[in-house]
Amino acid sequence: MERRKLTVSISAWACLVFGSLMGFPFGAAQAAEYTLKIPFGLEETAVAIPADNPLTKEKVELGRLLFFDKRLSQDNTIACANCHMAKFAFTDGKPVSTGIRGQKGGRSAPASFNRVFSSAQFWDGRAATLEAQSVGPFTNPIEHGFANYDVMNAKMMKIPGYRKLFKQVFGDDTITTERVGMAIASFQRTVLSGNSPADRFDQGGEAGAIPEAAQRGLILFRDKGRCTKCHSGFNFTDEKFHNLGIGWDDNKVDLGRYMVTSNAEEIGAFKTPTLREIARSAPYMHDGRFKTLKEVVDFYNKGGVKNPHQDNLVIPLELTDQEKHDLVEFLQTLNGEGWQHVAAPKSFPK
Repeated sequence: MERRKLTVSISAWACLVFGSLMGFPFGAAQAAEYTLKIPFGLEETAVAIPADNPLTKEKVELGRLLFFDKRLSQDNTIACANCHMAKFAFTDGKPVSTGIRGQKGGRSAPASFNRVFSSAQFWDGRAATLEAQSVGPFTNPIEHGFANYDVMNAKMMKIPGYRKLFKQVFGDDTITTERVGMAIASFQRTVLSGNSPADRFDQGGEAGAIPEAAQRGLILFRDKGRCTKCHSGFNFTDEKFHNLGIGWDDNKVDLGRYMVTSNAEEIGAFKTPTLREIARSAPYMHDGRFKTLKEVVDFYNKGGVKNPHQDNLVIPLELTDQEKHDLVEFLQTLNGEGWQHVAAPKSFPK
């Protein structure tokens, strides 16, 4: 299927007005337009780009540099890309993330593609914007390890090459937490996944795009498997939070969304992840406990783990072995394109 293109453009006049409103020096906001390529199967109308952080080529490229630069950690060993690798669907392929000095976090790395369609970020939704998510890990003592953002910004200000790039993008060479977040978020919004075999079969009418077993799995996904109760829409997520019972069977309960909202009804609830690229992003669940999609399907087939706060959408499914196999076959057809352009920079600002 041919990709659609969404051009995010800013006229010279609009740039000047925007720059004035944002407090940038006169003319600083002039920048080259960025054309966001929307793969088939994704909804262009669902793209969410904040008015105060429009996409430009220069900002996206700055964000790419920051995303891959290990100097954005206390000991120069961890970059955003350490936990969000293309080959693992922008996760890290581990049960839980590893930060500075080999420290282990308590949750797996969420997939960081198709974020242009999402608002609340992280497993518990504690970041209301992608900009906030982009800088959140920097002051986490386990992840990037900066004592505070002032320390991080001061470190980056010592790199003349970055000061020059920030001046090109923002009008002056001051490096701030907000600007770092704006740049990284802009880059992340260009990392997409669509035009999967499942899209071509279901939306494009390409009869041979997926095997017969996967076609049966698609029917199960929507019907007996009840998957669309949570994994709905073009991005296969309702963007909501659900308690499946993870951790209630081995006394390792993570309170999840409750720690953000203090709402008792959200104890142990976590955000529904997209299923796009799911075959590449093992292991699964917020604690990475399942190594295979078969294990995940078995878990749902049993109705999760009962607990006082379990979501009532999660019930035993009574799938046969053949049906579970077919469901997995369908999930494996959700790998797509729109992220393959992402590559680590050959060099970084000095």
